[in-house]
Amino acid sequence: MTTTDIRPSPLAGQWYPADPEVLADSIDGYLSQADLPEIPGEILAVVTPHAGHRYSGPVAGYAFAALQGLKPELVVITSPMHQPYSEPILTSGHDAYHTPLGDVPVDHEALAFVKQAFQEKSGVDISSVKNDTEHSVEIELPFLQRVIPTAFTLLPLMIRDQDQGLMRNLSEALGELLASREGLLVASTDLSHFYSAEKARQLDQTIIDAILDLDPEAIYEAERKKEGFACGKGGLAAVIWAGKQLGANQAHHLKHGHSGEVTGDNARVVGYEAAVLTKD
Repeated sequence: MTTTDIRPSPLAGQWYPADPEVLADSIDGYLSQADLPEIPGEILAVVTPHAGHRYSGPVAGYAFAALQGLKPELVVITSPMHQPYSEPILTSGHDAYHTPLGDVPVDHEALAFVKQAFQEKSGVDISSVKNDTEHSVEIELPFLQRVIPTAFTLLPLMIRDQDQGLMRNLSEALGELLASREGLLVASTDLSHFYSAEKARQLDQTIIDAILDLDPEAIYEAERKKEGFACGKGGLAAVIWAGKQLGANQAHHLKHGHSGEVTGDNARVVGYEAAVLTKD
């Protein structure tokens, strides 16, 4: 009998509370404070930040509150890989992610499908990594564990090479996967980094407009022109393209915020956005 290989959490106690009850109460607080607009249609994807819960939790709460009542069997998280790996796209080599709220199993069947489909389209492999310290996937898991009432599996995709063509290939593989699965796409990304709060609002609005227009090309164009930034632009683009492949025809802005609203330092902030993609 094999022991399940579980990725231990490098974040608990630093990026969010390590105590399960404190963590659950904290998440529930962010969710309950979200004053959501009416969201017509079926939610296919969500855009959410990935800073420590203290900083981005008030915005992430809007993204995840919108998911309450949904019962996806598979959650795909696309995120940047902030650590210095050389591989273009990485996934977990473990069988599950651990958080204080329990273990989230990695869906090896879904992963094998996407690996093969992506390799055939791009000629690029998705590499596995163990004991990584990447935060931008795990930071979302406690929120998912609180809002999804049923068991779900995870497909984590951590992106180093955010090339537009590669992301198009990845989106096609994800669209093919989710055409036959009850799934949810999660784009984990922060927006502008270390501008003044006033400048960050301008830069971030450019990316928000691109999301609302379901226009991944505009996200890349904004960065080329230095008119807007998203550290997870590749995964965000892939999620929008895959969402459109699955029928998404609207996006809804839920909440924008920045780190200065928590720290009081408005001179150098990180921008956060919560949004959902829906189909009629």
